[in-house]
Amino acid sequence: MNIHLLLEMAADAAPDRVAIGSLRDGWTYSQLLSASRQTAVKVKSMPGETLVYCGLNRPELAVAFFAASMAGRRFTPLNYRLPDADLRRLLERSAPAVALFDEDMIDRVRGIAGIELNAVKDFIYPVSDSQLALESLDEDEEAVAIVLFTSGTTSEPKAAILRHRHLTSYVFSTLEFMGADEGECALVSVPPYHIAGMSALITSIYTGRRIVQLPTFSADFWVDSVINEGVTHAMVVPTMLGRILDVIESRGVKLETLRALSYGGGRMPVSVIERAMDLLPAVDFVNAYGLTETSSTIAILDPESHRLAKNSTDFAVRNRLTSVGRPLPSIELEVRDTDGRVLPFDEVGEIWVRGDQISGEYEGKQSNLSDGWFPTKDSGWLDSEGYLFVAGRLDDVIVRGGENISPSEVEDVLRLHASVNDVAVLGVPDEEWGEKIIAVIVADSPVNVEDLKNLVQGKLRSTRVPAEILFESVLPYNETGKLLRRKLKDDYVSKI
Repeated sequence: MNIHLLLEMAADAAPDRVAIGSLRDGWTYSQLLSASRQTAVKVKSMPGETLVYCGLNRPELAVAFFAASMAGRRFTPLNYRLPDADLRRLLERSAPAVALFDEDMIDRVRGIAGIELNAVKDFIYPVSDSQLALESLDEDEEAVAIVLFTSGTTSEPKAAILRHRHLTSYVFSTLEFMGADEGECALVSVPPYHIAGMSALITSIYTGRRIVQLPTFSADFWVDSVINEGVTHAMVVPTMLGRILDVIESRGVKLETLRALSYGGGRMPVSVIERAMDLLPAVDFVNAYGLTETSSTIAILDPESHRLAKNSTDFAVRNRLTSVGRPLPSIELEVRDTDGRVLPFDEVGEIWVRGDQISGEYEGKQSNLSDGWFPTKDSGWLDSEGYLFVAGRLDDVIVRGGENISPSEVEDVLRLHASVNDVAVLGVPDEEWGEKIIAVIVADSPVNVEDLKNLVQGKLRSTRVPAEILFESVLPYNETGKLLRRKLKDDYVSKI
């Protein structure tokens, strides 16, 4: 089955239900389908196999996405936050293509060979109730649905390929068709070039949950949208949640309609999620772990596990608040060592996954699958109850004197200090040990370095104590909440 059939099904089941936008003037499923069909006719008449979208979250994004599917074109959303040279390079890699850009972004990418450049507002057909049938709809589930460029925080971005069967497998295995109440509303604040943004669009359409989009994120705007639009469901990255909680506290507001809040995309400090649970006790929190190559979520820490962990005095149970929960029923997951041996509980290795939603495929590269298994390049471990703990990227592991050290274990201890607001632990070159541990701290108030070192010494082995502790006013993150650890390391090395 192809992605556009999810919209066809929803429009057939609830044509007059608002699919996207405000209840006052949003687009119904019937209108969204009509606009997508009419736009698909135009897309199909133009050269190239790719429809590129570079712009903010808005209803036209959904039209472009479903139109691409109907026309048998691959859909490629690009990161408009990139420097012009990087953005142009990704667009060149997408050629030949029809490219839709927000009007104020077009001048950044003019003159690229093989690119038919259009303004989004001029290309997308206006919403209407008329139905225009295509001569034929693409129905090849093996066809490429989405090409997403990975974040490229440590190397040139890879073009990850997701086929229609990967995305529909994820939807069908995790969700109930039109399972949302008519009053439910999802707030999407994650950008469209991130798998979570595209996944939110697909899953909301399939379940019948109205979508409200935030063109850009600000904590005040997010809170206002929840209140004004009656938002019931939302997804945020960790850096967003802390700012949202600050606004809730400073304004003294209650998000009375909010039922469920999922988070992912980066490591969530325990102090932040506990604060969120205290401020929003009626909200169900879900930690969702996934990758671009896995069509979004592959493991979740569900609301019940959140509450049990927060209220438990058993360390093993309470520590699960730092986990990403258990794999989805449709996912097989193993932790392996460098020789491919499956490791027992509580041993750290690389996370491997297998399932129908897993792609592991990149443009111009050999498939990364081995008998269906995908190596995530994330390190982690499973506890005795099957809860998955993600330690970080394999590239982030610090090798000190032949011993592998996960930055996250040191970061978790440093965060226990009352004045530590944020922390990043790095491994940098060292003549004696190969690598030494550096901690970069963001503190709310002055902190004694020796106190921090003693804290780590008391909780972990002496080999985990940072050789140096530096202080910064803020740590660098990308827009999806991932710490730019490589940038911190490069900045440090350049100064010595």
